[in-house]
Amino acid sequence: MKCYNEMSREELLEEKASLEKAYEAYKAMGLSLNMARGKPGAEQLDISMPMLDVLNSASDCTDEGTDCRNYGILDGIPGVKKMFADILDVQPDEVFVGGNSSLNMMFDTITTFMVKGVAGCKPWLTQEKVKFLCPVPGYDRHFGITEYYGIEMINIPTDENGPDMDMVEKLVSEDEAVKGIWCVPKYSNPTGITYSDETVRRFAALKPKAKDFRIIWDNAYVIHDVSDTPDSLLSIMDECKKNGNEDLPIIFASTSKITFPGAGVAVMACSKTNMDVLKARYTKQTIGYDKLNMLRHQRYLKDSAGLRAYMEKHKAVIAPKFKCVLDALDKEVKDTGCAAWTKPNGGYFISVDVLEGTAKEVVRLCKEAGVVLTGAGATFPYGSDPKDSNIRIAPTYPSVDELAKAADIFCVCTKLAAVNKLMA
Repeated sequence: MKCYNEMSREELLEEKASLEKAYEAYKAMGLSLNMARGKPGAEQLDISMPMLDVLNSASDCTDEGTDCRNYGILDGIPGVKKMFADILDVQPDEVFVGGNSSLNMMFDTITTFMVKGVAGCKPWLTQEKVKFLCPVPGYDRHFGITEYYGIEMINIPTDENGPDMDMVEKLVSEDEAVKGIWCVPKYSNPTGITYSDETVRRFAALKPKAKDFRIIWDNAYVIHDVSDTPDSLLSIMDECKKNGNEDLPIIFASTSKITFPGAGVAVMACSKTNMDVLKARYTKQTIGYDKLNMLRHQRYLKDSAGLRAYMEKHKAVIAPKFKCVLDALDKEVKDTGCAAWTKPNGGYFISVDVLEGTAKEVVRLCKEAGVVLTGAGATFPYGSDPKDSNIRIAPTYPSVDELAKAADIFCVCTKLAAVNKLMA
């Protein structure tokens, strides 16, 4: 197949007719397929079902002498703290185990800094201006938190190494209103890239003008590999300690895509300075989170080695789904030159940049053909993609058979939107 940019108008008209015929055939199938959000599929959820039997009325419900049926231990049981400390490359006393949602903990963190401040600085609500750096394309729910509080968001371009660190360093060092940056450092949402060692070291060596600047390090996919050659991520906490910057990062993770979404365990890790500020909030907010759920996870997953072994079961389910989508893109779209995409070694998403100015049209065409995608623009602050180009594909939820149909439809819609754009 010729690259679309090299086709004559007559060739484009011929391609348009062929694509419209294929598109109408898909529409006639009356399909209902969903590649919108990164939800685990039913086969993944089945992996964790035995965990529900770990505790029962005859079980010993203690952890290191703590009766997990009762009040107590605000920051979580020791076994779970140790398991996540090993996964996140931090110390157990730097870990706080919360409820089921790391997003909830991130929201609480921003709320705390808004109303109470951190590092001895005034609460952000009382400061004249507050800004946040947002690597793009990025995670829409991160952007939703800062938008909720009216925090100005600044787009930071990313490449295969992570955010544009020249831009980050300049803004952070020169503007006291810049208070933080959102990061998904391993298998980023949606690109699937992992920050390079140099990028992590540059983050750790930042010299913020604002004493209350914080790196929100959402390591959601730290052990979510889909390849036999997984990415590695340098420890942000270790690197920050080398620079005397241990107060910079606040790290988050959860088992939401490991065990049960909405019924997993979320954790936060940070320095004592940050922990004291955040614990002061949690002390007033709750007497403690669900220790029986923590214990259930600990008994089933055992430890960090057990958790990593457990994730091999997820990889066996997810890897063929990623391959299905990537193979379709390579076969159907690659030679046309009308789109580019990432080929991640892990995570939950594939990021596709379609022909500039056609993302919304691709999403619309897919929807009419029975395939639901994340809305165009969702991967940018305020839902506004300046190039109308990026689309996030979530391949985990459908079955492989459903995914094959959805991927083919996506390819047809991507090409049809491109042809129409070029002819216009």
